[in-house]
Amino acid sequence: MMKRKMKIIRNRYIHFRRRSIPFLALTLLALVPVFSQEWLVPADRQGRLSTFAFNDSIEKAGLQLYILNCMSCHGTPGKGNYQQLTPPPGDPATEKIQRNRDGEIFYKIMEGRGQMPSFKNTLSTGDTWAIVAYIRSFNSGYVQAVMPEITSGAYPGALIAISLRLAAEKESVIMKVSAIKDNSAVPVVGAGVRLFVKRTFGMLPLDEEKITDDNGMATFTIPPDLRGDTTGNIKVSARFTDEEKFGTAAKDTVLQAGLQVIPVSLVKDRAMWNTLRKAPWWILLTYGLGVILVWGFIILVMLKLRDIFIIGEYTEKENKHEA
Repeated sequence: MMKRKMKIIRNRYIHFRRRSIPFLALTLLALVPVFSQEWLVPADRQGRLSTFAFNDSIEKAGLQLYILNCMSCHGTPGKGNYQQLTPPPGDPATEKIQRNRDGEIFYKIMEGRGQMPSFKNTLSTGDTWAIVAYIRSFNSGYVQAVMPEITSGAYPGALIAISLRLAAEKESVIMKVSAIKDNSAVPVVGAGVRLFVKRTFGMLPLDEEKITDDNGMATFTIPPDLRGDTTGNIKVSARFTDEEKFGTAAKDTVLQAGLQVIPVSLVKDRAMWNTLRKAPWWILLTYGLGVILVWGFIILVMLKLRDIFIIGEYTEKENKHEA
């Protein structure tokens, strides 16, 4: 009976193996092109350039942004200590990444792919270019090409300019978009625009998407509980929703439109390692009881060991006496 059961199990295993191995092989073959496929950037995005020159201050800002957003996967440039993922993130200092054009690196950071997240709702345009500047600092032969002006497909040959101002009541931000050509400016009409507030770990959308009116203007409402820094300032970033049609112009500025936030020390009223005045009674009581219990347990163990030693000596003497 047992031999028959073993034979049935063996036949089932052989049948499963014959069916599963080809399936797994086909699956792996199907995944190979996905993992090995070159990351191609649309042709119209490859030649994108920064509108400002990279300098030491831009590279330093890019370093901080890289540490915050990129280092966990890509590691320290030049060290080869990137995460072993599939596909591998790669070292930004290597020739494989450095041979990308500025626009290609910018696009890949903003759009993401696979396990690399998209940063287009996290980083502003200026922040992304700062990261590109930092990456390029590891290429001794790199020579930057700067775009002199930003143009738009909807307004050929024109420079697209965005301005931001705070309304008098400080309850809204007014954006104005203009197309400047031949010393004349016309409003950019019907353009989808967004406004973001820079936060520690990303960009917070301020209000919903707006469409510029006949005057090229759009108004964004400021939430009454929007937190700012110690002076109430907030860093805002404006950009187009449809960059292909209206261009890639962006505007970063600082507005005094938030609530003043004074940082409070987390240990101001509850640091038991600090002065007695800053230690609440319940922390002192808990700490004191903990110390008493620990030392009480240690003393109890020592007393028990002493009792065992005494009993041992007494037993040894009794055995000698009886002998």
